[in-house]
Formats: sequence, structure tokens, C-alpha cells
Amino acid sequence: MTVSVTEYLRGLGSGRRPDLPETANGTLRFDVRDAGSSTEHWYLTVADQHVDVTRSDEDADLVVRADRRVLDQLAAGRIHPATALMRNELTVRGDFRLFMLLRRIFPGPPDARHPREAARREDAAR
Repeated sequence: MTVSVTEYLRGLGSGRRPDLPETANGTLRFDVRDAGSSTEHWYLTVADQHVDVTRSDEDADLVVRADRRVLDQLAAGRIHPATALMRNELTVRGDFRLFMLLRRIFPGPPDARHPREAARREDAAR
């Protein structure tokens, strides 16, 4: 199933995210560039293991800019944030420590398995 970054961010919700460090606090803004000249802005506030999402172009502690295609891949778990950065498919400005949270905010690969689960299945098969 294909998920766009817009759908993913709209559905993110503001519930507790135990996978986020308790000390992680800050604001992130995604500048989603479309093929034309328009840019869509998404503003995330991270505090106390919660992520609140709004639409705003306010200044943020970290600004991530990329084409919609790249951010759609990120939202679908088909690309890792660091991989996109190394390929120069996205740019970041600001507090780089917040960039490292993206791998916890966005999903991992759809076919990924936790190593412990994979080991249990392998043991059970023996």
C-alpha cells in the first residue's frame, strides 16, 4: 500500500510515542516541494514522547526540505532519512540531533522484522 507524506503526517496523531527518547524536545518543519513552484509546510512539535502535527511555515529548530517523491518514500518506509540525506535528496538546516528522530517518527521498511522475533522463529523451525 502506498502512503503519501501528507496522509502519514495527518494520521500521525498526538498519542504517546514510547520509541522516542524522553529527553527529545524540539520543533521540526517539513518543506514538501511539489513539481511546480508550490511548497507544503508541516510543523511537528516533539515533547515528552508526544508528536503534535500542524500546518505552518513558522521557524523550527530543524527544517527538512525535499521533493514530495522523496518524502513519500520516507513515509512509506522505503527510504531511511540518513540515506536520503547522503544521496542529497533532502536538505536539513538547524539542530541535527532532531534529524536523528526521523527514523523513529517515520516507519521502517514494510518487510522489516525485529531481530529477536526472527531468531525465535528460526529456533522454532529447528
